Amino acid sequence: MSSRRSSITGKEINELASKLRSLLPESRRRNMSRVSASKLLKETCSYIKSLHREVDDLSSRLSDLMSTMEIESPQAEIIKSILGS
Repeated sequence: MSSRRSSITGKEINELASKLRSLLPESRRRNMSRVSASKLLKETCSYIKSLHREVDDLSSRLSDLMSTMEIESPQAEIIKSILGS
């Protein structure tokens, strides 16, 4: 059995880069219309890392908040219903 490597065309890379660019928030898209795929990937990775930090921070803050509440309080029940737990 022979193995064939699937190659991606320049057109496909441009289409994927365009889709990726559209997922970035407007503030990060400025001046990104004519950048290399490499720079776009670096910016996307940076954005994903910032989202991870934000999630970690919000999780920590929520945990701190929940630890100060009574488990059966109306506020705790609201938070639980929002989180679906």
